[in-house]
Amino acid sequence: MDELPTLPAPHVCEQARLSRDARFDGLFFTAVASTGIYCRPVCPAPAPKRENVRYYANAAAAEAAGFRPCLRCRPELAPGNEQWQRGDHVVARALKLIEAGALAEQSLDELALRVGVGARQLRRLFVERVGAPPVSVHTTRRLLFAKQLLTETALPVTEVALASGFRSLRRFNAAFAQANRIAPRELRRQPRAAAGAALVLRLGYRPPYDFAGVLAFLRTRALPGAEQVDEGSYARVFGPAHAPGWLRLSAWPGGEHALQLQLHCPQPTRLLGVVTTLRRMFDLDANPQAIADTFRHDAVLGPRIARHPGLRLPGGWDGFEIAVRAVLGQQISVAAARTLATRLVQRWGEALPAAPLPGLQRLFPTPAALAQADLREIGLTAARAATINAMAQALLDGRVDFRAEQSLETFVTRWVALPGIGEWTAHYIAMRALGDPDAFPAADLILRREAAPGAPPLGTKALAARADAWRPWRAYAVIHLWRGASETLPPPRKRKTEASA
Repeated sequence: MDELPTLPAPHVCEQARLSRDARFDGLFFTAVASTGIYCRPVCPAPAPKRENVRYYANAAAAEAAGFRPCLRCRPELAPGNEQWQRGDHVVARALKLIEAGALAEQSLDELALRVGVGARQLRRLFVERVGAPPVSVHTTRRLLFAKQLLTETALPVTEVALASGFRSLRRFNAAFAQANRIAPRELRRQPRAAAGAALVLRLGYRPPYDFAGVLAFLRTRALPGAEQVDEGSYARVFGPAHAPGWLRLSAWPGGEHALQLQLHCPQPTRLLGVVTTLRRMFDLDANPQAIADTFRHDAVLGPRIARHPGLRLPGGWDGFEIAVRAVLGQQISVAAARTLATRLVQRWGEALPAAPLPGLQRLFPTPAALAQADLREIGLTAARAATINAMAQALLDGRVDFRAEQSLETFVTRWVALPGIGEWTAHYIAMRALGDPDAFPAADLILRREAAPGAPPLGTKALAARADAWRPWRAYAVIHLWRGASETLPPPRKRKTEASA
């Protein structure tokens, strides 16, 4: 069973807070006994005396100990620590589910059942390992998001309550006041956005972050009508069709370690889910220092890490979309598969009544729309069409899914049982749809070639053995090797690589 992360050593925490080292932002929080406030390591306030400082591994633990979030450094802007959700530990799997919103709709008993333990045992494990029970972790997450909305937007307090998962305004006011020692409306004295305008939110990350590299990856795969990617931003529309939303993500002006999200979302209850999806899609909670430490002395990956520090794992907006595009991209070029995906969106994607952004007017087709569709109409072979039909039906039947708590091995086993889905495709889907940092499509020809520079390509088994040294970050090795190949080699016409997916 995987071990959960712990706090950095006390002397490391001390040095990081005194130097305001942004690489540790979100990896721990500093609480000050004399003020009752907890802060990020990068807080610009004068450093408190050492004897008054307490360190906590996460915001929920600090709040469970009675501390309230700082109004100056704003803990709600800290990037998450994805290491808490990595691996198969019961707590890690439960944290994934909480991040996905499980406790918003389910009870603690139901959450515990999904990870295979009793509710009492799960609560005990959380208190021991995380420092706070599951419900407190869930509540802290909601309240910190509410604090960001109150600070950065002009959303009415009622909509802020809905957006952060509270169905009762009275309960929201009480919970917020208890956690922050201030009423929600008192935090809203000088709203920064005009009412009715698109929301503008900060999405923080730990440096370094190669945003340009992520955009370059997504730009060659952008689907006309559904998304747009240029050299500085990513934009897309999302459903439902009767109340569509749109978003644009770009670098935060001024060099802050954050992305700027412009968001129009007519349904407040979807706001937190949209932000969570974008954080996964753009890999904003990764710890680049831990990844670099694993690769730094590797003969193949070391030079690539030095050349592209902060390269992240580009995800996708929707699991089904990634799965369909993975099948479309099997053994053909990026451009060819993008053409097929564009035809598919135009033929079966639902058209929006009006384009929320110029040129964006269609949603990606749903599983229900493709389960019985004759996909040969867009130029697919009968075998590829049958694979997508079967995959869509399997999702509708619940035989496969994108549930957060399943292990990589379980995910791959279930997906390769479908016709036309091999291990390469299953690992690719896990890498981009789940953001699994250890997914590794070992059969990929480009990976086998790039892992043996100056020599014949490695075999699949040889590459898998070579990649053991890259665990638990093999998916990041994939991105580095693919990027290296794209910089040095012209793309071949046909190849079994990540292609267009």
